[in-house]
Amino acid sequence: MILSKDINKVYFSKHLETEFAETYNSLTKILHKHQVKYDTLKATKDIWCRDYMPIQVEKNKFVQFRYEPTYLQDYLNLQSDPKHVNKENGIKAIYSDINLDGGNVVTWADKAIISDRLFNENPKHTDRQKLIKEIENLLDAEVIIIPQINCDMTGHADGMVRFVNNNTILGNNREEEYKYWRKGINKVLEKHDLNYIDVPFMDHKIKGNSEHAIGCYINYLEVGNLIVMPIFETPDNKDQEVYDLMVNIFPEKTIETINFNDVALKGGLLNCTTWTILE
Repeated sequence: MILSKDINKVYFSKHLETEFAETYNSLTKILHKHQVKYDTLKATKDIWCRDYMPIQVEKNKFVQFRYEPTYLQDYLNLQSDPKHVNKENGIKAIYSDINLDGGNVVTWADKAIISDRLFNENPKHTDRQKLIKEIENLLDAEVIIIPQINCDMTGHADGMVRFVNNNTILGNNREEEYKYWRKGINKVLEKHDLNYIDVPFMDHKIKGNSEHAIGCYINYLEVGNLIVMPIFETPDNKDQEVYDLMVNIFPEKTIETINFNDVALKGGLLNCTTWTILE
């Protein structure tokens, strides 16, 4: 798998540029400042390009999973067609019939963390171990299954954990999480001999919007030696606390911040709205 330090280009859906112009300009200004290349993708239907774009395994090897999430079954107008998007953007990929969003695959060199939403999205694959093995063969990596957050519409891993290095992950503060998730993730850590860094998050309440992502600091953009993390600037924020923690966790990286709240209100953040590759 491609390591984040080797990634050198960021792609966005064209919809992010047109629908969230001010936020898009603020983010690309940061990328320009750090000389990170970026571009927009053609033929997309929504802003969440991480989910329907392929996973880069090697410089010239991309694996494209099927993109038919159950949470979009009543919103097919928002369901991008990966084959069409790849064709329009000149991307050649290996196609799999496994239904798996890119946002549910958090990778390191030889590891991929995927939440157990995988099994809900692939009911015909009754042999779970066989399904996992197939993904491992495609990605040439060990698959580590973690529990999903049941109240999360997507069940994506990138809203829960990220890799720091080969044997360390960071994620939402376990003491503030649901008991079943805390118990489940601790079992995974023990089984796979992984260290875990607890990152604060906010349980920010917005009347009439239970699907927003305000408060989820770990859904950041990582490209090369740059991390762009969301800050929320709400009265109950933990922005400075998390920023200081990230500086300590990643002393070799530059940490920039951005208020991404207008996008967060739609249910996602920086990792969701970016597709990063080694060009």
